[in-house]
Amino acid sequence: MKNLKRILGLTLAMVMMFSMTAFAASVESIELDEETTEAAEEAAEATDAAGDYHIGIVTGSVSQSEDDRRGAEAFQAMYGEDRVTLAIYPDNFTEELETTIQTIVNLSDDPDMKAIIVNQAVPGTTEAFRQIKERRPDILCIAGESHEDLPEIGSAADLVCNNDFVARGYLIIRTAHELGCDTFVHISFPRHLSYETMSRRVAIMKAACEEFGMEFVMETAPDPTTDVGVPGAQAYILEHVPEWVEKYGTNSAYFCTNDAHTEPLLKQLLEYGGYFIEADLPSPLMGYPGALGLDLTEEAGDFEKILAKVESAIVEKGGAGKFGTWAYSYGYTVSAGLAQHAMNVLDGVSELENIDDIAKAYQVFSPNAAWNGSNYTNADTGVKLDNVFLVYQDTYIMGDPGKYMGSTEIEVPEKYFTIK
Repeated sequence: MKNLKRILGLTLAMVMMFSMTAFAASVESIELDEETTEAAEEAAEATDAAGDYHIGIVTGSVSQSEDDRRGAEAFQAMYGEDRVTLAIYPDNFTEELETTIQTIVNLSDDPDMKAIIVNQAVPGTTEAFRQIKERRPDILCIAGESHEDLPEIGSAADLVCNNDFVARGYLIIRTAHELGCDTFVHISFPRHLSYETMSRRVAIMKAACEEFGMEFVMETAPDPTTDVGVPGAQAYILEHVPEWVEKYGTNSAYFCTNDAHTEPLLKQLLEYGGYFIEADLPSPLMGYPGALGLDLTEEAGDFEKILAKVESAIVEKGGAGKFGTWAYSYGYTVSAGLAQHAMNVLDGVSELENIDDIAKAYQVFSPNAAWNGSNYTNADTGVKLDNVFLVYQDTYIMGDPGKYMGSTEIEVPEKYFTIK
């Protein structure tokens, strides 16, 4: 794999507020600091020189994928509502497929639209991109964190970027083992397990557990897109974590595939014991502020300060050395970073299928982060897809001493890339 490390001195801004729910924290508005404003103005001047075009970003709602939405808002704040259009697909996207498709396609009605980014690329994105290409082949169609099979969406999208489910399947287990865990508990539901990315990761996690002498366990929790909704799904986690910890012991590590499950899982693990290596889509904002009751208004936009405050609260609750994350939000970075990459490509300063250029755009929104990236390879055919990339950051374990594990410097054994 190719290690991608750069340092860019940009700081983004988000303003945080607490939501009406017991555990959730959300961002009310986006304000840019002086350094970011200057960078945005310089980029805007270059963009104006290249041509007056629009970029659209489609995400889930705050209740389903807050980080994704806030990243889109940050990008819009940088370049203005007149240049960047935002849209939200339905929370119950599995039942409202046609609405999801139409929400994405509608952005192509704008004659000045030149790029559409969907993060997360839920079911229906492939069909939406096909319809857009039929009517507007000039529009760049970019998918972030696809829920559809990567070869399928890769056939319709110009570019697809997902988290590296292959490398992380191994590295998350390796990290849990190094922290002293003897059991790994994977929490999900049938819809997610039908995705190739998640089913392959489960197989890799099982194999890694065997290698490290750990027990692998699967637990099922409600899908938030069903009738129970987010409240019902979260209530289930709150109720069952104490039972799971009693059953599997406090040396067990937990992982859930759904964002909505993360906050109640963290809250209960801090109360009853257990380990949490990192979220499915890692971020210091993913579940931690709500689970810890943190107000991050003063730290808004400064991920180093956000991480420090989260880490301090974790240590205070007795979770030192047991809870991890990525230093910078994955969902936030993907929404804003892919939009930035599209703009760079349209301006002629980046190449669409260049992982270094993708990393450069990502690091505008994640300064100092180490990104590792590689092309996706189909496990069935062995074919590498030039327009589909898998990326990940180091895992940061909070506590005394806080440290990076599952490092991007570690080579994942070759055998894991063929497991399915």
